[in-house]
Amino acid sequence: MKFREIPGHKPVIEKLIRSVREERVSHAQLFAGPQGSGKLALALAFAQFISCENKQEGDSCGVCKSCVKYEKMIHPDLHFVFPVIKGKKVTDPVSDNYIEEWREFVKKSPYFTINKWLDFIEVGNAQGMIFASEASEIIKKLNLKTFESDYKIMIIWLPEKMHTASANKLLKMIEEPPEKTLFLLVSEETDKIISTILSRCQIIKVPSVKKDELINWLINQHHLNPEKASDIAHVVNGDIVRASELAENDDTLAGNLDRFRTLMRFAWKKDVLSIIEWSEEIASTGREAQKDFLSFGLRLIRENFMLTLNQESNKIVFLADEESEFSKKFHPFINEKNIIQISEDLSISHAQIEANGNAKIIFLDLALKVVRLIRQS
Repeated sequence: MKFREIPGHKPVIEKLIRSVREERVSHAQLFAGPQGSGKLALALAFAQFISCENKQEGDSCGVCKSCVKYEKMIHPDLHFVFPVIKGKKVTDPVSDNYIEEWREFVKKSPYFTINKWLDFIEVGNAQGMIFASEASEIIKKLNLKTFESDYKIMIIWLPEKMHTASANKLLKMIEEPPEKTLFLLVSEETDKIISTILSRCQIIKVPSVKKDELINWLINQHHLNPEKASDIAHVVNGDIVRASELAENDDTLAGNLDRFRTLMRFAWKKDVLSIIEWSEEIASTGREAQKDFLSFGLRLIRENFMLTLNQESNKIVFLADEESEFSKKFHPFINEKNIIQISEDLSISHAQIEANGNAKIIFLDLALKVVRLIRQS
């Protein structure tokens, strides 16, 4: 990955390049920002730049032996840690059990969600985690000498998913790092990382991608016409992952909208039998997909409340085509009397699913609450 392939983030990129030029690279850096901001892409490009044998003025060369291996993600001094799942064949999993799938997936695009990654490895109902067994792998890898580069680099994607035992082992490694070792952590929820790790990392804040930069990327990367690219860039509000999904007409968005629309229809009709069937159907999906739906519902509720407040003219409503069509009739049902409670119920359900609660009970409880709230006007 090269810096020039990443849309926007020029100030961040310039800061990263300057730290290498001035030999002030912190041994532990945390790339922090919202979903879809391109954090992983930046970490990959930074790692490649550090190891490049023929650095250019503002980027890695892309053709040296090191860069070629980095592009394929097979450099012997580049290591990855990322959420995985337990399975029948792997009861004590580590990232290396899925490294081939990871390389294949990330090479297609470095812009994705954890739900997309877990769907790719077909995990069913499991939640992704960085398990305790990863700790010994981290220690073993980083205590080795470098093979080809000056630095060993470990990229940890979503350290907030790390088991406590692994997190504590990582803390010890960060406090007393092996020689020529760099940690690049990539996080969306820094509040879930143990504070002692946070305090020892240099924080690299990665904001959402600016609209004009996202438009240019959509035109060049997805070959959209400027008008379509502009519409998508407005809707996604700086989220490059969602921009890609809309550009490719992703089925996940359509599925979430269909589930949301169905829930609201059954809730308005007070059709309890259908609501029970709905809750059982969504409970049969994976937990990451369930959390993805609840996040989608929170966003759609917010956008519809903005429509109710007549904020569309202020360009602070972010809806895709099908979402917009649905919301034309739906938005009056989201108002000052129910917006706070519905949002809280969706957030609580998200937390309960993340805590491995019973999905059938959680979604049935949520749906029955919506039955009461949706008629408040």
